[in-house]
Amino acid sequence: MGWVMGKIYCVYFLLLVLTVLAACRGIGGNTCVPVEHPAKPGDQKPVLLFTGTGTSPCDVIAVEAIMDGIHLDYATANSAQLNRLTDSQLGAYRLLLMPGGNFIDMGRSLTPATATNIHNAVNNGLNYLGICAGGFLAGKSAYYNGFNLASGATFGFYSAEEKNIRKAAVPITIAGGPGMDQYWQDGPQFTGWGSVVAKYPDNKPAIVEGKSGKGWVILSGIHAEAPENWRGGMDFSTPTNADNAYAAKLIQAALRGSALQHY
Repeated sequence: MGWVMGKIYCVYFLLLVLTVLAACRGIGGNTCVPVEHPAKPGDQKPVLLFTGTGTSPCDVIAVEAIMDGIHLDYATANSAQLNRLTDSQLGAYRLLLMPGGNFIDMGRSLTPATATNIHNAVNNGLNYLGICAGGFLAGKSAYYNGFNLASGATFGFYSAEEKNIRKAAVPITIAGGPGMDQYWQDGPQFTGWGSVVAKYPDNKPAIVEGKSGKGWVILSGIHAEAPENWRGGMDFSTPTNADNAYAAKLIQAALRGSALQHY
């Protein structure tokens, strides 16, 4: 009986996850068209931004806006383009940035060889910033091609998900800094890996950082890059420009491989 109940629970949990993730792709709406800057062999641009299957186009645009605002040059890669890059070609960049979206679709759009290439490139010195779905992908999973950058850890959702809350203005506490209301939508918490940079109200890690081999990894469960038009129907005590400035800080820290203050 215990085996049967366990099997039923596992099937239920998987269906719940698939249902939740189907909505993650719609972060910020469904009318966004990102500007592509396709990666090319020999690229000298510092950042490679993933824009492939499963990513939220609106989150890609939000991340691009932050990078444009700090005059940071970047290339983009869809799933097919990323699948063609070797670990040495990935290593020509300083930072791989994986945005929000549907992390199962994102992971499954990449081959196991690509996941291995990303793992190896980071271990050889490529830095990594994972936002929401990109944070999930940094873990290890049997359901999609995760990158296993977090010492075998697998990440779950922030506890608001258990209350059927799908998006919210979430107050996070930041080590050495003021608390901030940040946009959250179906995002992870990162118990089990890294140094904690910021915490959710339940004290679980909202942002973490740490080394993966020679690479520097920052994972964020919240969307500091969220623009003003994502805030409809929610109350934020922190202005959009302050949250966006924090997004720029996360990107710059990941790019430079520099530690943020942590608990």
